[in-house]
Amino acid sequence: MSDRVREEIAALKDEDWALREEAATLLGEFRDPRAVGPLVEALHDEDRAVREAATTALRRIGPPAAPALIVALQDPNGNVQEAAVAILKDVAPPEAVEPLIGCLTSKNWIVRMHAAKALGNLGDERPVRQLIPLLMDSVKAVRVDATDALAQIGRPALTTLLAAVRHEEWILRLHACEALGKIGAEEAVAPLCEVMLHDRDMAVRQDAAKALGNIGHPAAFDALEKAVTDLSVRPYAVDALGKLKDPRAVPILIDVVAGNNRPANARRVPVCGDESGALDVEEMEVQIFAIGGLAEIGDDRAIQPLIRALKDTRLRAAAASALSKMGLRIAAPLLAAMKTETDSNILSHARGILSAVGWRPAPTMKEGV
Repeated sequence: MSDRVREEIAALKDEDWALREEAATLLGEFRDPRAVGPLVEALHDEDRAVREAATTALRRIGPPAAPALIVALQDPNGNVQEAAVAILKDVAPPEAVEPLIGCLTSKNWIVRMHAAKALGNLGDERPVRQLIPLLMDSVKAVRVDATDALAQIGRPALTTLLAAVRHEEWILRLHACEALGKIGAEEAVAPLCEVMLHDRDMAVRQDAAKALGNIGHPAAFDALEKAVTDLSVRPYAVDALGKLKDPRAVPILIDVVAGNNRPANARRVPVCGDESGALDVEEMEVQIFAIGGLAEIGDDRAIQPLIRALKDTRLRAAAASALSKMGLRIAAPLLAAMKTETDSNILSHARGILSAVGWRPAPTMKEGV
């Protein structure tokens, strides 16, 4: 094996790019640490296929390649920097934290993105302050990975993120809300409620509602109940109410499914076959979120409203799915409703629901037995 490794290392200098690519691939299969230096050098290769093979090989070698890759972060060649940080995001040791922090200010967005990902995977609290500006990065992928990194770092990032939700830049406030929701700390509930109800930017209010749903703490109930009346936040607030799994939300969600108490400024769109002429796509989405929430809570009060929702072609599939999650207790009321139902589509969905919850007709006695 040792002779073969040396042979393939030598082949990395061959004039034929295909042989260089094959050599890099084989060195990755051998996983011999002696190949690390030559493979890092191969990241400079003029041929993209060779560079990709060398990158894959270094990734397969894994942690033994990390020290050389940390050095390669300072290489003036952009291809080498990108490859090194892309590999380190999966194999970086704790000593890579400071060099990776230095990459967060790179002019190369790919380097910034992978560095953020790597630091998130490491979970060290040192890069929190340097990650925050990336929540405003001009490249969405960088913003996403920086947000995820802060969420992975978790509680050590809380204080900085809670300050960030009051920042002047809306995009930073938005991603700070998202990270707080992923961390799931109770301390974030009150600040997020404040943002959801009062932030001047609609997208930030929406993300605050999403974050509260992810956290799922009952302390958010009152604020979410108010936010249901904010037309722009309404879908996310309704969805979050269901995720709280708080029985207090059941009457609110039932009203949404039934089409009651809609905001006065809701958009009205005439729809063929609807006598009220007051349906709209946005409200249908809200109703479907409410149906999902009722399924999550699993309260018996939702059974009849969900059975009635089967009559609405727009909501039928969601209502059937929700009822199927509520178990055998829905069988008796659903069977009672089926006795007077004439719509074959509704009856078909009802039979599917009964089958999903495990209901079977009682066996009949044979005559003479």
